[in-house]
Amino acid sequence: MLEKAASLPADEIVVDLEDGVAAVDKEAARANLHLARARGTLAVRINKGSLEDLEAANAIADVIVVPKVESPDEVAEIARHTELPLEVQIETARGLVEVEAIARAPRVEALIFGPGDFAASLGVPVLTIGAGASEYAMARIAVAARAFGLQAIDGPHAAIDDVAELRASAERALALGYDGKWAIHPGQLETLHDVFTPSADAIERAKRILATDGAVRLEGEMVDEATKKLAAGVLARAVGHDDAQ
Repeated sequence: MLEKAASLPADEIVVDLEDGVAAVDKEAARANLHLARARGTLAVRINKGSLEDLEAANAIADVIVVPKVESPDEVAEIARHTELPLEVQIETARGLVEVEAIARAPRVEALIFGPGDFAASLGVPVLTIGAGASEYAMARIAVAARAFGLQAIDGPHAAIDDVAELRASAERALALGYDGKWAIHPGQLETLHDVFTPSADAIERAKRILATDGAVRLEGEMVDEATKKLAAGVLARAVGHDDAQ
């Protein structure tokens, strides 16, 4: 799986030492970590509070994913033991309550919504990770991320073969301002790239908007400085995707 992951056109590969590894296999997983590679960013998700995981990850990772974060102190403790940037997962009610303070913690570069654990934290009666995701939680995480200059990333949708639901989940995240979404299977990558990459028509319209001056009518709509900010955001997404590939 590590070898296959290294060949995939994903913006980031997250090698999981946490939920994806059985308790009896944790030591073996750390021992195999040096084999991990990625075409883009290589991330390692550690077990919560595990300095053993962190030491192994420091040797090969570009970024550390910290799960189930519930306070800025937890982030600060991890930051004391690594110089790598951190992506922190908001996966519980307590984590959401503290999300603004967590976003200000040292070395954090992204907030990641964890839909499965968050639904369990609230007692939502679903049995599929990604189902019943809270738009309130997603919106609050996105606002906190943007307020402190971080990326906002949505978690996975576990129904691997349900492309329609995956697309709907990704489109919801995009509408809330998210930069991307986790995939858990190579077959999901094409859909996610399609949703989060602006279309050629959107890019051309954004360029036309940026070429206007003042508040004017363009193609049946009023455009002004606020519209230019929207257009700049669309072009930034397009450039970011090209760079990642």
